[in-house]
Amino acid sequence: MNRKTFVQSSLAALTAAGLPASMAYAGAQKQVDISGEIPPFLKPGDLIGITSPAGYITREEILPAAALMQQWGFKIRAGYTIGKRDFTFGGTDAERLDDLQKMLDDADVKAIMCARGGYGSVRIVDGLKWDQFRQRPKWVIGFSDITVLHSHIHRNFGIATIHSKMCNSFPDVWETADPLQKDTIESIRKALTGEKMMYSAEAFNSVNKPGTATGILVGGNLKTLETLAGSASDIHTDGKILFVEDTGEYMYSIDRMLWNLKRTGKLAKLAGLIVGGMKLKQDPLDEQFGKNIYDSVLEKTKEYSYPVCFDFPVGHQIDNYAYRCGTRHQLNVTIKTATLNSL
Repeated sequence: MNRKTFVQSSLAALTAAGLPASMAYAGAQKQVDISGEIPPFLKPGDLIGITSPAGYITREEILPAAALMQQWGFKIRAGYTIGKRDFTFGGTDAERLDDLQKMLDDADVKAIMCARGGYGSVRIVDGLKWDQFRQRPKWVIGFSDITVLHSHIHRNFGIATIHSKMCNSFPDVWETADPLQKDTIESIRKALTGEKMMYSAEAFNSVNKPGTATGILVGGNLKTLETLAGSASDIHTDGKILFVEDTGEYMYSIDRMLWNLKRTGKLAKLAGLIVGGMKLKQDPLDEQFGKNIYDSVLEKTKEYSYPVCFDFPVGHQIDNYAYRCGTRHQLNVTIKTATLNSL
């Protein structure tokens, strides 16, 4: 089936299922740093809302994701920011805030899928009201720029979220998609429905620091975590398993971000550290840094005894699996391999 036929048939199916073709969707909090509240897992018939708190995305681009999630048994409602554009954003700040707020407050919406990342969540997070969300927790799903929401929710309310691919990463045609891509998308369904999660990775250079750790899983995009330092969304890491990933940065910039984690105390009392995908830009010839990601991380963590692993399947890459942040996990690391299990 070609893309045009697929989009037309998907749009018809979604409209028949109650998703209008128009796609219309009918203050900083006290920092308490609690952990462990898990929203209800989804069951067939539950409603997932799709919104764009950051970058813009077209209606056509969300259709493969919406259609597949309907095949999983869920209902779909798209917010009015889908198809909106204000330069790089999915609508104005006011529109994106209002659309996300409606989904946070709507008791019928059981999970919120952020359509894509990019940039913009930090521009609206302080305007969101969380009273209804705290009374009726629901899953917030996404990664990259959505690290702002993961970090803010974990820091202030201790409610679990899902770090995973978003609508713009779903394949156009499921049947012909790469098996690894399909596996990562399927992990979103598993995370939403409460299945046990287990991931593993082999460190290519045998540079892992062995050990075992148990703790709450937190983390996300390294650059975004750096920019949240000192704010009401700044993440707490003591006793937790931290994961980081990034893309499009020079190695010296990554090193600077890692120094930020160290100097702000975020590396000192970890239970464990997971380094995911790091898709780096090549350093300019006149600014060669001379260290790789392994060197840089091990330099910052050499005085600590907790396990550290590299090359984990999370980040801006095809093997970007879904992780339930804010829930307990066990990390087992050897020199060459690492596994992460949900508890």
